[in-house]
Amino acid sequence: MGGARHTHASALPGDDWTLGIEVVRWGMRQGRPTCMVISPDETFHGKQDLDYFAGVSAETTGSAGLCMHLVTIPPRGLAKPHYHAHHETVIYVLAGEAGMWYGEGLREHLTVRAGQFLYIPANVPHLPYNPSETQPVTGVLARTDPNEQESVVPYDVPDPGIPR
Repeated sequence: MGGARHTHASALPGDDWTLGIEVVRWGMRQGRPTCMVISPDETFHGKQDLDYFAGVSAETTGSAGLCMHLVTIPPRGLAKPHYHAHHETVIYVLAGEAGMWYGEGLREHLTVRAGQFLYIPANVPHLPYNPSETQPVTGVLARTDPNEQESVVPYDVPDPGIPR
């Protein structure tokens, strides 16, 4: 896992640049955060057992209040049951259709399709999955936790018997 590639709109004389492998950060200017462009070239595998394209987070930009990434669930893919302690999540589905078991004991179910938003309140256990045999599901994910994986808590449910 590498860092996300960052650039900014313009370079000013005296700007502090840090160069690294596949990383260009502008960071702070005179102690103040600045605007950044992030190309989601890097991926990471989350505690939820899903792959994400790194976007905006405390880790990539120094964000203090939000996190936004791209998430893909492969055909027949299934996340691990989890919840996000004290943080809300919104997902806008760009392509595909996902199912999600949620709530106490993962007994409730919903389906979300391309062009729809999915809201998940803080502390609600959920288990998203992709029922398709052939098509991935891709979405833009936003969370109120700037530290992408900090609030992810595994939800231990004995053999939920989740049909996909």
